[in-house]
Amino acid sequence: MSDPGRVWFREPLETVAVWWRIERLDGVTLGFTSHDRNLWFGSLLHRTAPGMTPSAIRKSGSLEPDSAEIVGALSHDAIREEDLAAGRFDGAAIVLGLVDWETLEQQELYRGTIGAVGIEGDGFSAELQSLKVLLDRELVVRTSPTCRAEFCGRGCSLSAAAYTSQGTITEVSPDGAAVRVAIGSDIDALAFGRLRILDGPACGLWRRIETVSEGWLLLDRRLDDAVLAGTPILARQGCDHTIATCAARYGNAVNFQGEPYLPGNDLLARYALPGA
Repeated sequence: MSDPGRVWFREPLETVAVWWRIERLDGVTLGFTSHDRNLWFGSLLHRTAPGMTPSAIRKSGSLEPDSAEIVGALSHDAIREEDLAAGRFDGAAIVLGLVDWETLEQQELYRGTIGAVGIEGDGFSAELQSLKVLLDRELVVRTSPTCRAEFCGRGCSLSAAAYTSQGTITEVSPDGAAVRVAIGSDIDALAFGRLRILDGPACGLWRRIETVSEGWLLLDRRLDDAVLAGTPILARQGCDHTIATCAARYGNAVNFQGEPYLPGNDLLARYALPGA
C-alpha cells in the first residue's frame, strides 16, 4: 500500500518506476512496469516493458477530461498487432501509477479507459480517456420514439442470460464478415445482438450482429481467419429499440424507455385542411 504522506521524487535518486494495469472487456488483466524486472504487487504480476511508456499525464480540478497516452513497440508478447486490430483492447479499463520497486509502495495517478488505438509501423499509441468523460453525458433525457435503454441493460430489466444461447459456427464467409450458425433460438431474433467466440485464437472476442440476411449473421467487424466452422459460440438476441419489437417479441413494453406516440417536429410544419 502507498504511504499517504510520501512525497515522490523528493530525493535526487529514488527507486521509483511507473506501472500500469489494463483490464480488457474479455476478462484478461495485464500489468506492466517501466522497471527492468518484473514486479508483483496488487495480486498481479507487472511485467517489465521498457519499450512501453506513458506520456505526460495532465490532471486538473476543472470538469475538462484529463489527458494521457501510452506509446510503445509491438514487441511485447501481451501487446500484439493482431490483438489490437481485433479490438481486444477497445474500451479496456486502465490504471496508471508509481511504485517503489524496493518497498513496493504504490500510488495511483490516473484511471480511465482506452479510446482510440493507432498503429504506425512497428509501434502503437493508445489514447486514454479519464473518468471525467462520464460528465459529458446528458443529465436531461431527450425524447425519442425509440428506446434509449441498452437491451438487457439498465432500464430494460430483461435478463441477458435468458436471451443468450450456445451454438456453433457452421460456415464463415470468404471475407470473414458474416457467419452461419447452428443455435437453439430464432435466427432472425439475433439481429442487433452480439456473438462471442468461445474457442481458438479468437476466444473471448465479441462481435455485434448488424443484421440477419438469408440465414447469414452480418457482423460489425470481420472475424480472424483462424475462426473456422465448428467453433463454439455464444449468441445473444438483439432489439431494434422499437415499441413493436419490445411488446410483441419480449413482452416488455412496460419498461420501454422512449416516447413512441409523442408527436415529432414535423407537427410544427402541418397546417389545417378544410374538412379535416
